[in-house]
Amino acid sequence: MTHIAHIELDDANLPPPTPEIEQERRVAMFDLMEENSFSLPNRDDRPLPKGPYNLGLSIREKRLVFDVSTEGHEKAAEFHLSLSPFRQVVKDYFQICKSYFDAVKTLPPSQIETIDMARRGIHNEGARILQERLEGKAEVDDATARRLFTLICVLHFGG
Repeated sequence: MTHIAHIELDDANLPPPTPEIEQERRVAMFDLMEENSFSLPNRDDRPLPKGPYNLGLSIREKRLVFDVSTEGHEKAAEFHLSLSPFRQVVKDYFQICKSYFDAVKTLPPSQIETIDMARRGIHNEGARILQERLEGKAEVDDATARRLFTLICVLHFGG
């Protein structure tokens, strides 16, 4: 497996994120750059440019766009995914995140832990959906899928 060396979110046309959403984005970006696994499978016996890759994520015409290039800026792939399979899990994720951020301010640790476990479960579901949607287009491990799902949520927040 190879990896993502640089990631760029095209959020120029989105409303400004809340401080909590901005924090989620910073953590996901940092963690993704620290460690990730991303590769492009061969298609039709055509060799693809090898990574490491630069990844651009955006939402265009209500579709999630992965724009993949090599470190030398050679186009490697571009694929568009429907946002429909993500809508409910993103909505659930934001609701549970709001509960979590509110809980951290007032609730005891045992209740915060319960909410955090639910948050992780929803996050894992979003990562699983992403891996399914990427099948045949890109291969990512579980941790990378989780971090990318967080970034999709950030884009979806204003998309």
